[in-house]
Amino acid sequence: MTLNMVRNFWEGLFVRARPGHGLDTRRAAERLMPVRNDTPCELDPWVLIATIGLLLYGLVMVYSASIATAEASRATGHVPHYYLARHAIFMLCGVAFALAAFRVPMATWRENSGRLFLLGMFLLVLVLVPGIGRAVNGSQRWIPLFVVNIQPSELMKIFTALYAADFTTRKMAEMSSLRRGFFPMLGAVMLVCALLLLEPDFGAMVVIVCIAFGVLFLGGINMRIIALMMVLVGALFFMLIWLSPYRRERLFGFMNPWEDPYGRGYQLSHALIAFGRGEWFGVGLGGSIEKQFYLPEAHTDFILSVIAEELGFAGVLVVIALFAILVYRAFAIGRMAAKKENHYAALVAMGIGLWFGMQSFFNMGVNMGRLPTKGLTLPLMCYGGSAIVANCIALAILLRIDWELREVQRNGRPPT
Repeated sequence: MTLNMVRNFWEGLFVRARPGHGLDTRRAAERLMPVRNDTPCELDPWVLIATIGLLLYGLVMVYSASIATAEASRATGHVPHYYLARHAIFMLCGVAFALAAFRVPMATWRENSGRLFLLGMFLLVLVLVPGIGRAVNGSQRWIPLFVVNIQPSELMKIFTALYAADFTTRKMAEMSSLRRGFFPMLGAVMLVCALLLLEPDFGAMVVIVCIAFGVLFLGGINMRIIALMMVLVGALFFMLIWLSPYRRERLFGFMNPWEDPYGRGYQLSHALIAFGRGEWFGVGLGGSIEKQFYLPEAHTDFILSVIAEELGFAGVLVVIALFAILVYRAFAIGRMAAKKENHYAALVAMGIGLWFGMQSFFNMGVNMGRLPTKGLTLPLMCYGGSAIVANCIALAILLRIDWELREVQRNGRPPT
């Protein structure tokens, strides 16, 4: 490369003196200058950085949070790295599915969004069939499939974002109509909620409601309808909590966990102890006491408490920053799609942003004692196969939206 630069410089200085030979000074200077590439980047780097950061951070913390449980459990064969190995396999599967999902054009996702939504509802019905669905800790949420269990509610979050965006785009001119713009979506979401409550999976229901009606709101639904929806949803949640003894226990335990620290407030009180022990910079990676059979589900729902204990406020702040970047970029990509008048892609991107933002907010709030326990995992970080795969597919769709927008900017037409 250096020899070429010297040769070009030599030709620019001396060959110009002979008419008709070589290069002139201007052309020689252009060769010497570095080539400027005005082509936009292929993918959003911040989405990739945040995603990879959360996946690797989660892998380390799942191992740290689960090592004591895996070593003591007969079901794991007393292998300390049992959950680490399985979580790594789940991550690889998630990446493989994400690569496949990225290759699917957004036009295809939109064309099949209704079918995918029906498929999700079919799986939610299937999980309730005796002999097919598998119950764990009193909740029938999984379908056994050889060596893994599929959790349909995680896939339903993707299908809801895709279908709600398609519905809103098709009905955009009728968003002010209660009968044509709101009730059809309300009926579909209520049916999904009914199936989720039969499992029961109250946390997934909350997230799906937020995705569906959040997309409707972003699509321009009438504000009076939004107010009516908030009243209806609030009344429904109050009724569900009041009529369910275990949900009432969770609510009262959340309000004052120290009143019954060995009963209904046990989990939350130990999560708060973990946060208190961590202080600013934690007790050190692997040094958590609460993960040693004090804090239940340390490597799933309460992994943030282990992070707080071992890495302190600094470790929690890193998690919050990575999720903030991810959600911000999702909405930024959505705004860019809206400017290009690609309303479906815009609503899908913002729906994914709502999903990750709301679910991470709920999980952090539960871990910090600011929200009642809902059984929601921290996206991309907690142990679990279906959740990791669903999260990776959703982010692949987000990157696909961004890539198609860049292709339009580059070539003036969307890719096929």
